[in-house]
Amino acid sequence: MSRVAILGCGYVGLELGRQLRADHEVVGVRRSTAGLDAIEQAGFEGVQADVTDDDSLSAVPDVDWVVFAASSGGRGADVAREVYVEGLRTAIDHFWSRADAPERLVYTSSTGVYGDHDGAWVDEETPLDPRTEKTEVLAEAERVARERPAEHGGHGSVARFAGLYGPDRYRLERYLEGPVTAGYLNMVHRDDAAGSVRHLLEEDYRDEVVLVVDDEPVEKWAFADWLAEACSVPFPPKQTTEERLADPELSATAKRRIQTSKRCSNERLRELGYEFAYPTFREGYRAAVEAYPGE
Repeated sequence: MSRVAILGCGYVGLELGRQLRADHEVVGVRRSTAGLDAIEQAGFEGVQADVTDDDSLSAVPDVDWVVFAASSGGRGADVAREVYVEGLRTAIDHFWSRADAPERLVYTSSTGVYGDHDGAWVDEETPLDPRTEKTEVLAEAERVARERPAEHGGHGSVARFAGLYGPDRYRLERYLEGPVTAGYLNMVHRDDAAGSVRHLLEEDYRDEVVLVVDDEPVEKWAFADWLAEACSVPFPPKQTTEERLADPELSATAKRRIQTSKRCSNERLRELGYEFAYPTFREGYRAAVEAYPGE
């Protein structure tokens, strides 16, 4: 039985804790007390601490594994840097300065660090090309996650999540009502995002970088039509990329996001032996489709 701290125990972290709690001692860490009830309801210990505050991290017990899944709450690049880079560096230095230091860190990143590849495939060997200030921060944080633990004699891995979906995040209306913009969707169900991190920890993988994405990147138009047919509603209206970019109210960040098209490969994660609970969107959206009220 190993001891694990999940720093930033939110959407994925809660599921990871649920998956680990039967075989390991799990501590979920949240910045405010507001999230501690959800951790308790998930069946493991919750602790209030802030990754950007070295002193507050003293409330977290010694652990063997650290998972850094903290969020900047959708705020700008400055806050993202404070959490993902400075907070990560603070957490690593804090835990690895202890007499009973952890063995390994897993940092949860994003496939957004790849930038645009005009619909081509990307994998772990593809050079990073972040296109927004926030994804530049994420790429910098990946370097901290891989290099900083090694300076202390530890090991750091990076799990790059594709678009997360699952309970409370199916966003059916976005695709059923439209308009749907052209491009590719790279997705992973919340349970598999958590499961992949669990797999890296329990199978003792060290110093890894893995893309966490399901088996089938799909064109947004094709996905929207599949979803509409599954929910027995009319196909939604579509927009080309050029039509969407012509919107005068579209922010610069949104424009860059729309212009980043790629297909993410999970071949490496499959090679490491991970078996998906939801290998494609068809399995992953089944519960949402069955619960959809229709017209």
